[in-house]
Amino acid sequence: MSGPGQRDFESSSLGTIEHWDSTYEKELEAFKDIGDVGEIWFGEDSQERILDWIEDNEEIKTDDSIIDLGCGNGMLLVELSQRGYSNLTGMDYSAGGIELAKSIAESNNVENIKYEVADLICDDANKKYTCLGHTYKVCVDKGTYDAISLMPSDEIPARQYYLQTLKRLMTDDSLFIITSCNWTQDQLVEFFGSDFQLHDKIKTPSFQFGGKTGNTVTSLIFKLKS
Repeated sequence: MSGPGQRDFESSSLGTIEHWDSTYEKELEAFKDIGDVGEIWFGEDSQERILDWIEDNEEIKTDDSIIDLGCGNGMLLVELSQRGYSNLTGMDYSAGGIELAKSIAESNNVENIKYEVADLICDDANKKYTCLGHTYKVCVDKGTYDAISLMPSDEIPARQYYLQTLKRLMTDDSLFIITSCNWTQDQLVEFFGSDFQLHDKIKTPSFQFGGKTGNTVTSLIFKLKS
């Protein structure tokens, strides 16, 4: 099994901003033409499991601050707003993604989401971007760490920058929810384990192959180590 500094999958264009800028440009055109919000990363079922976990968790109040790290089309935040959550922030390094997210929120008459173009994996990201200069009760990552891990080059230092930025977004009672299809639970625990402890996990569909059981998607909740 790969360690925290190694990946056992190939790099991909999914790890480049050029891919996402192009994707969101097309999705924005489709949204304006036919109202299609674009792809829900990992599917609607995965998103619903995250939303339900947040809603069922008594630690999280409706006015607690929640940030979506790599929000893309922003549908997770729109759904949170429609469930009564009011202190919402979305960031993405693709300006096209943020433009799409703002358009979708406006079409749903959602006005309580703050959006910003920001880069999680640059040096001093917490000082360079307004939204990354605050702490949050809940930090959600639905595929962003996966995308960073797919970068064709420099993915290891990029993941370390991600970790550095994430730590500064959280306090002792914050919750970090991460969903991945590239990394197993053990690998995520190993990578984040230097600074975070596993707090909970969201049950996801499993499969059996060759006598072993696995999951196509892993959703975990971490807290900072005390």
